[in-house]
Amino acid sequence: MRPAHMALAVLVTAVWGVNFVVIELGLGHFPPLLFSALRFLVAALPAVFFVGRPKVAWKWVVGVGLALGVAKFGLLFIGMDRGMPAGLSSLVLQIQAVFTAVFAAVVLGERPGRTKVLGMSVALSGIAVAAVDEGASGPVLAFVLVIAAAACWGVSNVLTRKASPPDALNFMIWVSTVPVLPLLALSLLFEGPTADLDALRSLDWSGAGTIVYVAWGATVFGFGAWGFLLRRYPASSVAPFSLLVPVFGMSSAALLLDESVSPLRWGAAVLLVGGVALTSLGGRRAPATPRPELPERTRALEPS
Repeated sequence: MRPAHMALAVLVTAVWGVNFVVIELGLGHFPPLLFSALRFLVAALPAVFFVGRPKVAWKWVVGVGLALGVAKFGLLFIGMDRGMPAGLSSLVLQIQAVFTAVFAAVVLGERPGRTKVLGMSVALSGIAVAAVDEGASGPVLAFVLVIAAAACWGVSNVLTRKASPPDALNFMIWVSTVPVLPLLALSLLFEGPTADLDALRSLDWSGAGTIVYVAWGATVFGFGAWGFLLRRYPASSVAPFSLLVPVFGMSSAALLLDESVSPLRWGAAVLLVGGVALTSLGGRRAPATPRPELPERTRALEPS
């Protein structure tokens, strides 16, 4: 990769890592489901007029919008609102690579090779260590919600692979239109119109800034730049940079939110990031190639 494009990849992962800190700040202004709905509303509506019509079937847009926008981000925001730390969330969410590999094996028939299986095992051991750490110091339900969010991200990854969108930014913008109304409806149902109205009436520059960052920074810029890199370089060259997301997430949470990082959490980070690296970079097992039929005379010469 060219140095400028390597710098762009690092910048995107920094934006995505710091995004967890911004989410934490935004949850101080909005109920989680409303905050998630506003994120997609601001990201999608102005942009749909500039990206053209969707370039894949609507079933993929709706499917990914529900799995990624409603389920993944809804669960993530609720989990963080219930007490899951921003830095730990950025780390634990990377287990999506394991869910993606498992779902791809079941749905797409992608048989994982030994390296990928080893990576999945290492990553799961990291999650176990993180669970022990969080169980001793934080709410377990919040931890489980973020794991569930990672599973939903895995579902959306498989759906995206099936859709094979030719333009990542176009696809992400249209996907972002899907969760707005479902998230607003869920917010009104579970968080209540009073809480939503109070949050909107008390909107200030700080709250508006968190919405703009998660919408235009993490979503539009992040996915747009990532899609640009994937169009120019092989995925195997771009994907490893995503391992920097929890590095930026945990370090920015420690610097800006004074989140402490225990030795157990550092151990979980090493195991999880290392396991995700093996899972992401490990190749698929090559399918068995049937042996060609040999003539009778030649077959007779084969060793038994």
